Amino acid sequence: MKKKEVELKSNKRILMVDNDAGFLKILGLMLSDYGCICATDGEAAVKLYLKFRPALVLLEVVLPKMNGIEATRKILEVDPDAKIIGLTSLRDRSKDILEAGAIDVVEKPFRRRELLEIVERYLSDKPRFKS
Repeated sequence: MKKKEVELKSNKRILMVDNDAGFLKILGLMLSDYGCICATDGEAAVKLYLKFRPALVLLEVVLPKMNGIEATRKILEVDPDAKIIGLTSLRDRSKDILEAGAIDVVEKPFRRRELLEIVERYLSDKPRFKS
């Protein structure tokens, strides 16, 4: 039964976007049960979203080339059903990415358990309610 759960999770692709390669590596380890795609700037995030149509996007607010707020808007223009979760260490920027259309925000630093709970909440087929 456990193996089947892992197989189901790996069918859900996640786009992870952050300009810190070390952080992306750690995030990839935290989410190793899922198929992960990485981008290090907002422009690449939009291109990879269009190419792969991942089930979920974890998107840093502060990025080079195009910030996470603008990338969120661009992705949602193409796919209004996209599930985007903002990542930030700047508490005052959380509101900005939510207003751009993100469904939630995770403030850095966070624990693996917290991240997995949020990812699983938004990847499940159950109705979503913020706590």
